[in-house]
Amino acid sequence: MSNSPSAESTGAVERRFDGAPGALVLLLCLLLVLAGASCIVAGAIDTGYLIAVGVVLVAAAFVALFGLTAVSPGEARVVQLLGRYVGTIRTTGLRWVNPFTTRRAVSTRIRNHQTDVTKVNDRDGNPIEIAAVVVWRVDDTAQATFEVNDFREFVAIQAETAVRHIANSYPYDAHADGQLSLRDSADEITSRLSGEIGDRVAAAGVTVLESRLSHLAYAPEIAQAMLRRQQAAAIVAARSRIVEGAVGMVEHALEQMSSRGIVDLDEERKATMVSNLLVVLCGDRDAQPVVNTGSLYQ
Repeated sequence: MSNSPSAESTGAVERRFDGAPGALVLLLCLLLVLAGASCIVAGAIDTGYLIAVGVVLVAAAFVALFGLTAVSPGEARVVQLLGRYVGTIRTTGLRWVNPFTTRRAVSTRIRNHQTDVTKVNDRDGNPIEIAAVVVWRVDDTAQATFEVNDFREFVAIQAETAVRHIANSYPYDAHADGQLSLRDSADEITSRLSGEIGDRVAAAGVTVLESRLSHLAYAPEIAQAMLRRQQAAAIVAARSRIVEGAVGMVEHALEQMSSRGIVDLDEERKATMVSNLLVVLCGDRDAQPVVNTGSLYQ
């Protein structure tokens, strides 16, 4: 089931419409103005009807000038005639179209959108703070113009909705090996976030190039408790590794002494030796040597 918003589509799809070269039309308009001015001057001297011809030529030139449209790099112009979509001008430079059309500028540059830091609950119900950066651009200017009211606001709202959904779908910390989490699975989470945002904004002709979590933390009210839990888990893991290594070292020491015949230990002495070695190896402080002047049995 798609996460994209369900709405009736207008069916608008971008089509190229480059119009005529603007520089050529500008030159023709200047020639019309000169011809009209000449007719007006000649009509004032000789024949009156030339004045009317000159006025018509000058007026036509000025009307034609309203069709000149400058298109900058990274910009497109959506052209409409009497409410009907004519096409999109993507060719940069000076272009000319019907002067009675309306031309709406749409930026096709790559943009960043930073979502607000939002407090939500993760999958475990823990309150967290999360925000993301979304890199996007308009690929279909017709959909961006006609499918939604304001494609910038549409992208902002859908990005925030997707961030909330992703935060609700995964725990902050993984509780088992291989489990995806917001903190430990950055690549997988951001990939799924990009896919979900892309599905949601596709109706507006927008393509998501990348998205990344820019802020992720426990909410202040539980931050200290979660920090203590993480510290305790780290201490337990470290102690487990230390004990595992110490047992291996003790086992190796006993095997070496037995194979080399250094000393013959009975079970009680082995137990005492193991106990002493584990205290030395596992203790978090330096061991204090004690000189035993008696025997083990006294």
